[in-house]
Amino acid sequence: MEYFSILGGIEENVALDYFDDIFSMVHANFVENFHLFESLVRPSYLLESPYREILIAVARGDGKFYSVLRKAKIGESAGEKIIEELIALDILRLEKSREKPLREYSKHKIKKELRAYRVQDKLRFVQPFMRFWFGFVEHYRQELVCGKGERFMENFQNHYERLRSLVYEQLCNALLVQYCEARIPLKSSGSYWNRHSEFDILAVTGDEKLILGECKYKDRKVCKSELTKLKAKALQSGLDVDTYALFSKDGFSNELIQYKDERLLLFDLDDLKHLL
Repeated sequence: MEYFSILGGIEENVALDYFDDIFSMVHANFVENFHLFESLVRPSYLLESPYREILIAVARGDGKFYSVLRKAKIGESAGEKIIEELIALDILRLEKSREKPLREYSKHKIKKELRAYRVQDKLRFVQPFMRFWFGFVEHYRQELVCGKGERFMENFQNHYERLRSLVYEQLCNALLVQYCEARIPLKSSGSYWNRHSEFDILAVTGDEKLILGECKYKDRKVCKSELTKLKAKALQSGLDVDTYALFSKDGFSNELIQYKDERLLLFDLDDLKHLL
């Protein structure tokens, strides 16, 4: 999964050698063999303005549509056209917001402090490789061209966890969909965000029940306190949750395993084998 979070989408173009750790692999490929991987960013004009700035903003932020344009310092009209092109090229995809609009009808009055708030869709990369390139590599491209990889590697070591976390969330969502197929098929599932908070997974069953999920790709067991925090977030966001689902790379505490509640689902890394 860690290799896929970096090289996903270009497997046919490179020989995948395996190293002692992920840092050795990244150094060998993106520092020592930089020009080969730069040539895999296609079309090549994505490395030029204004495409470069938009893609960096998507990779290094929360992906919210108009937040991306602000970070890229591009006007909305021009930015919308560029993003349409990037979606047509299958570089980006649009994840629609499922948040209800604040204004339910044209003359609906809303609170003054909320009038500037906009419900926003999110932009996601289609290929993990492109997300890695514009999230980690592109910022240091001029140094890497000259064979200088110290700052690039330091940044990668400090922040690479967010790469695998997103891939893990996507796999957990697929696992939940598979789990529900034989029980109560889902009408929708995926990440969810509103003006209060963001959630890794929110799924809606065919009978309109809500399943709220939290994904933890950490080298430690998930404890009951994580469930308590998730319930508090749900309450703050006004979500009427029927079932909670926790996903953990490293398993769960004994307290959580022994917690008897039909409204709680627990999935660990072994459960992902069902997706293979």
